[in-house]
Amino acid sequence: MASAFTVGDKFRNKVTQLLRRTDSCLPQRLREELEDALAKPGPTTLSFRTARTLKRHLQDKGHPFFLHELLEDSTLHLPEVVKPPRNPVLVARLERIKARLANEEYSRITRNVNTQEVSRGGTLADFGREVRSVKAVVATVFNFLVTVVAAFACSYMGSQYLFTDTGARVIAAVIAASVVGLAELYVLVRTMEGELGEP
Repeated sequence: MASAFTVGDKFRNKVTQLLRRTDSCLPQRLREELEDALAKPGPTTLSFRTARTLKRHLQDKGHPFFLHELLEDSTLHLPEVVKPPRNPVLVARLERIKARLANEEYSRITRNVNTQEVSRGGTLADFGREVRSVKAVVATVFNFLVTVVAAFACSYMGSQYLFTDTGARVIAAVIAASVVGLAELYVLVRTMEGELGEP
């Protein structure tokens, strides 16, 4: 936290003039603090306490300049923050926690990887399992198509007793095939949900 100003040339010049004047009647302690501050090599710092004392003196004695005018080109002096040394026990504990979190993250990422399947890498059993699943899908699609085509054919042939016009027979057959197709899709979806373990 700032507790001093780093004063500029304007402050130096005005305070030097003030110190040289014999009629300024500065208090001895304030005069010594200002002389010490101006005598330091490098950037001059002025504590807030000294600045308040100087402000009070300038107001009481009716000087023609004010403190804020003196400090126009000054800046706040921020002391350098000294970081305390880190506790080695705490550092070791933090490293252990970081390592544990990294292991948990790795385990979470790789939890669905089966090392036995990866190491086997493409055996005939895997190939057979894939062929069986493909066969099941092909059979299901073929069954769906046959059912829809058979429903269309039956409806088309059966509707000849109701309709004499071919257009009406085709429309009736398409409607019946659509109903059968939707029912077949519903049963297929429910079956696949049951295989996947979903309700």
